[in-house]
Amino acid sequence: MKNPLSYQTTEYDCGPTSMMNAISFLFEREEIPPDVIKYIMLYCLDVYNDQGEVGKRGTSCMAMMFISNWLNQFGKVKNFRIETDYLTKEEVFVGQTSKIVAGIQQGGVAVVRLYFEEEHYVLLTGIDNEEVYLFDPYYRTQPFKEEGIELIKDAPMKMNRKVPFSYFNKESKEIYALGPQNTREAVVLINKTTQRTQENTIEYFI
Repeated sequence: MKNPLSYQTTEYDCGPTSMMNAISFLFEREEIPPDVIKYIMLYCLDVYNDQGEVGKRGTSCMAMMFISNWLNQFGKVKNFRIETDYLTKEEVFVGQTSKIVAGIQQGGVAVVRLYFEEEHYVLLTGIDNEEVYLFDPYYRTQPFKEEGIELIKDAPMKMNRKVPFSYFNKESKEIYALGPQNTREAVVLINKTTQRTQENTIEYFI
């Protein structure tokens, strides 16, 4: 049985929430080891704010890289059928040769850091010929004023936004832009049991 995807509890936990949503999307609830949830929360929320309060600046790139590597090692040791790929800089974009798109076409997902007023993590779960499907853990009820961004309210297992491709590859700090290339970051996650083969991937024109 799959769980609906979750919203962040505080202003700061978009990173661990998006990582846990990736696990929930890829695996049945009965397949998920409690250790995975425990260590995602343990290693994320590691950045201190100006007052020295831990977690109140969210999750660092170093923590995301660590949890990606930890999941790979945990999967090998515990036979948990997960594979992750930590991407940075010019590897992080949405396009025909993108590892993010390739992962999604194989049935995987991607946790990406982008801009939503400030740096923010979301989960990419699907694509079509014009848009990326994503689950943004920041709860919102009001429609977007930005052209083409659609609020989705009837797909709690998969997405709550549809965003045109054109938003992502911008190097600015606009809404849903991946931002400057030298600061980009993403983690692609795949369930190796349900992974589509190259012959069975769905091709899109991007």
